This record gives sequence, structure tokens and C-alpha cells, in this order.
Amino acid sequence: MADTSKPVIGIIGGTGDLGSGLARAWANAGYTVVIGSRSAEKAAEAASQLGAGVSGQTNVGAAQAADIVVLAVPFSNHAASIEEIRSAVQGKILVDAAVPLVPPKVSKVQLPEEGSAAQIAQNLLGEGVRVVSAFHNVGAAKLHKGGRADCDVLVFSDDKDARNQVIELAGAVANRGVGGGSLANSAAAEALTSVLIWINRQYKVLGAGIAITGLEDATQA
Repeated sequence: MADTSKPVIGIIGGTGDLGSGLARAWANAGYTVVIGSRSAEKAAEAASQLGAGVSGQTNVGAAQAADIVVLAVPFSNHAASIEEIRSAVQGKILVDAAVPLVPPKVSKVQLPEEGSAAQIAQNLLGEGVRVVSAFHNVGAAKLHKGGRADCDVLVFSDDKDARNQVIELAGAVANRGVGGGSLANSAAAEALTSVLIWINRQYKVLGAGIAITGLEDATQA
């Protein structure tokens, strides 16, 4: 059963591999999740496969219903999706999980001129939205397995409170969330996705992830 004291999470692109994996994991952790799609019918059908605590609406409907909105769309749809929900996310936290992969060479780092997908999102959304960057390096297959993904999640934002809220969300679906500093630093995690894709192919593994060592005795900054 969903915990009403926890924020409602809306996932734009919630019918995709990463979006649906996050939806399943957060719902299992007691969060209310609304997945979005351009088609409300497609979203509702996908939600029915994810279990209790997940419902489906249009992208705009999911953004309006949520306290925290997660953008989990391919980079090719990134700007268009942001424009679609721009009004609905004003005053909220938007978590950008998009990775600027450029097919067919997705194992080669190819960051945009703006520096990162997260910076593009902040530029498009303006100061009324607190953009946080996270979940770039979490394999969707790990999320769909059930339980928490065996990896750490790097979290970036210029807003400390927003960053800490998403660190908590990350800890509900993975080993832990780890603050990585300002939004500009998101470029490192976005680039790392291509490195992990290369590792997956080279070593024939599914969903290589990262772990940050040396934090056992640290306090959160």
C-alpha cells in the first residue's frame, strides 16, 4: 500500500524500460507513482502490468498529479517532452534521467554543446523549476528484477534541498543515492553511461553499474 506521507512521483516516459523499472521499484517501496505517455490508454495499460500503486495518464496529466516529476525519455524526445510539460512542472522538482546518446555510436561519449542534457532541461524550464539530474547509470533490467538495484546513484543539482530529496528517492530503488555536486557535474554521469555500455559489450554483462567507495564513515554534505 502506498504511503501518503511520501511524495507522489510522476514519470514522463514511464512506459519505457527505465521509466517502468523506476515505477515498479518505487511502487514496491511504498510510493504512489503516475506514469505518463503521449497516449493515456497506453499509459494505463502499462500501469496495469506494474502492480498496485501505479496509475497511468498523459504526460501532462502525470506531471500535474506529481510532487516530483522524473523525465525518463530518449534524448531524441528530450526537448519536445520538456516543452510539453513545461507549465505543469513549474514550482516542482524535475529529475532528468535523459542521456545524450547519439546512435549508432552509443558507446562513444557525445555530450551536447550545452554541456549536458540536464543543463538543457534547466535552460528550457527556467528558474521556476528545480532540476535534479540522476539515474543515468542504473540498468533498467536491475530495477525490473525486484528489490533494490545493486549500484549507487549519482545525484546533481544546484538546489541542495532538491538534491537531498532525490538522494532519498534513489536510496529506495538502489543501494544509495550519492550527491555529486552542482548540475554542471551531471556531464560526468551522462558521459559515464556510454562507458558502461562499452563495458557491458566488452565483458558481456548486463547492466554494469557504479559504486562509490570510502563513504562508510562520511556524513551527508
